[in-house]
Amino acid sequence: MDKLKDLDQFKQLRDSGKTVFVFMTGWCPDCHFIRPFMPEVENKFADFRFVEIDRDDFGSLGEALQISGIPSFVAYDNGELLGRFVSRNRKTQKEIEAFLEQL
Repeated sequence: MDKLKDLDQFKQLRDSGKTVFVFMTGWCPDCHFIRPFMPEVENKFADFRFVEIDRDDFGSLGEALQISGIPSFVAYDNGELLGRFVSRNRKTQKEIEAFLEQL
C-alpha cells in the first residue's frame, strides 16, 4: 500500500480513478491487526488503488473528512465519494471486504 506524501497528492489521487484511503497510525493496535491481511484485500479489489494516510501526520485532513477512529476507510471514484467505513471499532478482513464489495 502506498503512503500519502502530501495534500496535493491526496487531491490528485482522489480525483483520478478509484482510490481507497486508509487512515492509520503507527501506535494503533487495530491498525496493526489489519496490516497482515491488507495485501490480500488489495489483491481481491485490484480495481482500487489503496493509499495509507497517517492520521497523526494529516490531522487536518482527517478532521475535514470526519475520521472519528482508526483504521478507517474512505473511497472515491474520480472525485466522487463512493463510501465510508469510519468507526472506532476493530475491523475484520470480512468487514472490510464487505464494505468494498458494496461500493
